[in-house]
Amino acid sequence: MKELVAYMARELVDFPEQVEVREIEGEKTTVVELKVAKDDIGKVIGRQGKTARAMRSILSATAMKQGKRAMLEILE
Repeated sequence: MKELVAYMARELVDFPEQVEVREIEGEKTTVVELKVAKDDIGKVIGRQGKTARAMRSILSATAMKQGKRAMLEILE
């Protein structure tokens, strides 16, 4: 899941080398933290949060196939 989020974020931003993804595993829930350059935060979130919502939906669908739950946190 970490690689999936990193791939999606790198394709969206202007500074892909500054994309950092960290995965925190729990028993049933995995938290994926995404950190991008300050100038790219708007591109990752999108208008009215549509891009972030789409990324969360893809991540959730991937996690469901593995029998887990996943959350995406976008850090500043």
